[in-house]
Amino acid sequence: MTLHAADAATLLVDTAEDGGSAVVAIVVGGTSNARDAARIAWIVGAGAETTVHGSLGAAPLDDAAIALMKEVLADPRGSDGLHELDIDDIVLELYLEVRRPVQELIIVGAGHVAQPLAHMGSLLGFRVYVLDDRPDFATRERFPDAEHVFQADFDDPFRDVELHERSHVLLVTRGHKYDYACLVRALRVDSPPAYIGMIGSRRRVRATYVQLLEEGFDRAQLDRIHAPVGLDVGAETPEEIAVSVAAELVKVRRGGTGASLKEVERVAERFFPDGDEER
Repeated sequence: MTLHAADAATLLVDTAEDGGSAVVAIVVGGTSNARDAARIAWIVGAGAETTVHGSLGAAPLDDAAIALMKEVLADPRGSDGLHELDIDDIVLELYLEVRRPVQELIIVGAGHVAQPLAHMGSLLGFRVYVLDDRPDFATRERFPDAEHVFQADFDDPFRDVELHERSHVLLVTRGHKYDYACLVRALRVDSPPAYIGMIGSRRRVRATYVQLLEEGFDRAQLDRIHAPVGLDVGAETPEEIAVSVAAELVKVRRGGTGASLKEVERVAERFFPDGDEER
């Protein structure tokens, strides 16, 4: 079965939009007599059902390619790139194109911090939604990178935005009571968001946790909250805070440690233990 380029592109886009994952493998070189630019797609739907489209021309090649695609998709850092398969003396060079479910960033609050957050979220590939109850703040002019900007009621903040397992919620409203009301709503949805972050000082976050426990939430639910939000980079300005939060979102998505790469790699310590330099 032939999988044409246009069909492969459509499968990638539609699957990601529908909440599934897709990988397309394209033959770009090797010693095989497989058809030029043969393609095979491995599709994982939102309900975890799997389908295969196309073929590389032989069942052993298809099986090996599918195993490779599954491996890449299972790795949170797996992305587009070249791979080589060696099956029964047939060498194939494959280019894998990966699409994961479209992730959503819901920013509750449209103040000064929200503006760079929306821009950073868009740069990271999130579909960005901004919510605020102030009509002068919740405007397209202030948030040109957002998919939608809603004037919301903080008593029912997610009326126009459905929360689910691909949602990343950032609570940056103008006051603690609004953050708290929206936080309770986010914790009670049937499909827990992938990420819930709330801005605030240590004292404010502690008060939030005490109030949540008094209202019957358990410790496991508290542990789902990223508060204070972001990584510790000494951020002060709205733009710096946005970078801090964006770094944490990448960490959650990719599974990093958040440590300085200098400390992780320790190049000087590993390769120049006595302070000697290569000449």
